[in-house]
Amino acid sequence: MVNHQLFLLLTLILSILVFQSESRVKAKAPFGFSLELIHRDSPLSPFYNASLNSSEILTKNAIHSMERFKHFQSLINQKVVQSIVFPTENSYLTKLSFGTPPVEYFAIVDTGSDLTWIQCVPCTKCYNSQGSSLFDPQASSTYKAFSCDSQTCRAFGGEQCLKTNDCQYHVTYGDMSSTIGILSSDTLSFDSINGQKTTFSTSIFGCGRNNQVQLGNLGIAGIIGPHIDHRFSYCFVPRFAKASGKLIFGQESIISHPKAVSTPLVSKYPQTFYYLTLNGVSIGDKTAHPSSSQGNVLIDSGVTLTLLEPDLYSRVEAMVKEAIGKEPVQDPSGTFKLCYGADTNINVPEMVFHFSGADVRLQPVNTFMVNGDLVCMVIVPNSVNPFSVFGNYAQINFQVEYDLQKRVVSFAPTDCTQI
Repeated sequence: MVNHQLFLLLTLILSILVFQSESRVKAKAPFGFSLELIHRDSPLSPFYNASLNSSEILTKNAIHSMERFKHFQSLINQKVVQSIVFPTENSYLTKLSFGTPPVEYFAIVDTGSDLTWIQCVPCTKCYNSQGSSLFDPQASSTYKAFSCDSQTCRAFGGEQCLKTNDCQYHVTYGDMSSTIGILSSDTLSFDSINGQKTTFSTSIFGCGRNNQVQLGNLGIAGIIGPHIDHRFSYCFVPRFAKASGKLIFGQESIISHPKAVSTPLVSKYPQTFYYLTLNGVSIGDKTAHPSSSQGNVLIDSGVTLTLLEPDLYSRVEAMVKEAIGKEPVQDPSGTFKLCYGADTNINVPEMVFHFSGADVRLQPVNTFMVNGDLVCMVIVPNSVNPFSVFGNYAQINFQVEYDLQKRVVSFAPTDCTQI
């Protein structure tokens, strides 16, 4: 029976890495399917906390955005590649099933991670999964552990062999937490919006048995990439919308909107992330330019806020203040840099992010949010160095398509509650 009460959070990672299982499944022609997508804090979410008000949720998500950004920064600065786990409070959820018979999980959509693992039994050290069952390989008829001499084990950098000749991995994260387990494969399946079940018979993952970390990760696009034409898109609904957005794979993800714009993905270290080039930010006839150039902004689905390099933020804030023309007020929590009284009648201007070849026009829903008795700009300075992150608030009501073969990201303004 599918367990609908599982609280084990898995990260649904849309990565560019493509590893094929040795038990090669005959490749199918590219196709497409769609999944429901809801924000973790939406009333539709199984993790919705009705005791938190909108201000508390916004502040919580802002803090997690800052923590996640620090993880980004540490990974970008380090010379040795490490996988990292990020806070998940800011994220959008979908559903998937793992194993045969399938066990259902709520999964977190995250474009900023690349490791694939879940907690398994037997487990010598596992985090508290709040009463849900760990994944039991013995209960799945399609489970397979890779051998130490397999090509897959070598490709994933298996650390050592066990007495059973199973391939063991050992990953240390940016915060020195870690996961140790067996490199494995099993069936991954989805219930599409149209009611059909989509199944991938061989998906590679780590079966974690000693996990000194709070969350597991589950990779998708890198594993099923050839089947979905290396293409996916998502459409995020506003945070408290009583409707779901979409996560779309393959041919169905192609944008045909007449106002769609596209910008190249930039290849740079570390390749876990998706980098774009931001040439400037405009309000009306005024434009602020960043000090850095190619690949200077990371587009991410797991960060709530948009973070701008300090000098660029200062110029953008000055333009916003001039356009609004009202006296700002201080955020008592210190979380947000630019706020106005909620009872102040302000006209939030359209803000245009000029990516290379693509002008993305942000509306008030993308740039300001109600924060108790304040209205605050959800764009903040990173306060570290010339590095920016284009967060998920900025992507609300856009269909955002990633074409990993052509190496482009496309944006189309969309009412995501209606698609």
